[in-house]
Amino acid sequence: MASGYGAVKAEIAYDDGAINRTSRTLTQPKQQGASQAMLHAVGMNKEDLNKAQVGICSVWYQGNPCNMHLLSLGEDVKKAVDKDSQMYGFQFNTVGVSDGMSMGTKGMMYSLPSREIIADSIETVMGAQFYDALVTIPGCDKNMPGCVMAMLRMNRPSVMLYGGTIASGRSCKGESLDIVSTFEAYGKFITGTITDADRADIVEHACPGAGACGGMYTANTMATAIEAMGLSLPYSSSSPALSAEKRAECERVAPAIKAMLERNLKPLDIMTKKSLENAIVIVNAMGGSTNAVLHLLAIAATGNIQLDIDDFQRIGEKTALIADLKPSGKYLMEDVHRIGGTPAVMKYLLKLGWLHGDCMTCTGMTVAQNAVGIPDLDFEAQGVIRPLERCIQKTGNIKIVRGNLAPEGSVAKITGKEGTRFTGKANVFDSEDAMMKGMEQGKISKGDFIVIRYEGPKGGPGMREMLGPTSAIVGAGLHKDVALMTDGRFSGGSHGFIIGHVSPEAAVGGPIALIRNGDMITVDADTRELNVDLTEEDMKARLAEWVPKPMPVTSGYLFKFAKLVTSASLGCLTDR
Repeated sequence: MASGYGAVKAEIAYDDGAINRTSRTLTQPKQQGASQAMLHAVGMNKEDLNKAQVGICSVWYQGNPCNMHLLSLGEDVKKAVDKDSQMYGFQFNTVGVSDGMSMGTKGMMYSLPSREIIADSIETVMGAQFYDALVTIPGCDKNMPGCVMAMLRMNRPSVMLYGGTIASGRSCKGESLDIVSTFEAYGKFITGTITDADRADIVEHACPGAGACGGMYTANTMATAIEAMGLSLPYSSSSPALSAEKRAECERVAPAIKAMLERNLKPLDIMTKKSLENAIVIVNAMGGSTNAVLHLLAIAATGNIQLDIDDFQRIGEKTALIADLKPSGKYLMEDVHRIGGTPAVMKYLLKLGWLHGDCMTCTGMTVAQNAVGIPDLDFEAQGVIRPLERCIQKTGNIKIVRGNLAPEGSVAKITGKEGTRFTGKANVFDSEDAMMKGMEQGKISKGDFIVIRYEGPKGGPGMREMLGPTSAIVGAGLHKDVALMTDGRFSGGSHGFIIGHVSPEAAVGGPIALIRNGDMITVDADTRELNVDLTEEDMKARLAEWVPKPMPVTSGYLFKFAKLVTSASLGCLTDR
């Protein structure tokens, strides 16, 4: 036998058509005997070493309904993968943060940063273990973009399997409930609209089991956007967590990932500027979360595709809001499933000419080809999705707003139900906690333009979501009488006259840091302007007097995040 490096090279020169393109780095060379011994230790036999290895990453943990069932879904995927004689599945895990549980606390500071941890940790395992393909199984809000960012970084055949939406709850009085009901119940309680017993009843019955928050909040928004982009199988975003369809999806993933391995079809073959535009269309049509702006910007940047906040405005202007979904509407994601799921909605959007039908998807077919055979929406039998002629709003619900308070942009979620223009006196709070205390003390009145600042990506740090404040305002019945702006974020469950992601943020001396109580602020959704009634000279004088606030943290992951993170207008990335 020949000896030397040349002989080793010859021994690992495999046919390029083999589907174990990556794992063979460990499984075939004789000098990797230690790697092979360890693979034998975990259950692989000699024949298994020739199989493609599929990493199956769930964002599983027991402490959150969104994520509590994901390990079980991963086990189903592994069983399906292992049935194929040419594949071998390996489960692994990454961390998650429960947005709903941490909301209104300092724990929410870890929510957005967890997106980066998820992407980094999946990249780490896939890079070190040499898996040929990847199936990600996310549940809560930041899970989805974190998983997709990792899929794009590694660019190996990949599919995202969404954990699915939760079923609706029901109070003792028979009221339909979801997680946002609990936040709004607090606003009703502190204003005396309901008793503490009523509030406790809502809390006890709002979340009946596994699954992500039920409305068109961030989890369902991002799952829907990613299905529209072609990175998950049809119906993934709309099949409820505990449905038979979700279990069947685990079975369907195996042949899909096998076909992708055979074609070497990778995420960067699927994600293009046009597929991102499809995602933006469906977010606007479905009344999705403002967080989609942050996450789609980050996903695009990860894939080196040019996308900026003005693309959201451009696309939103020609996309009508046709879904009557919570938080501003009536229905939940389980109702979308009932009427035909996300594929039925996409088929209608294709008929309207709003989607790029020629975009490739993880099925190996295009968006238009996937829609063949999907039943049409029956607009007479349901009111969840409306026809264009009866749309809720002629443009999308997400508006990109600029002005002397947001020169780099801000994101408003306006459905028109609260009007399109608001002028009010600034009522300024330097944190979410201060605003909630002010609410409890009756310091918020009709006509106020509430300002919550120093909650941005650096200033928070972590850019907390303001679901507590917005829900308390709704619960108190003030949502048509006040507006709220912040350099923080909003939960997908927030609604009202709200403007978030104000950039530059207060922590870096953005104009939001210069506002004082009593300043007159105007937001106009039609002209997309956010201005304070101050001259440029006034602003310069205040900036000269401004004193930066000390960093809230001085060590640990949040400190590192604050040092690295980009502006909200760029997607809050930490790897640029």
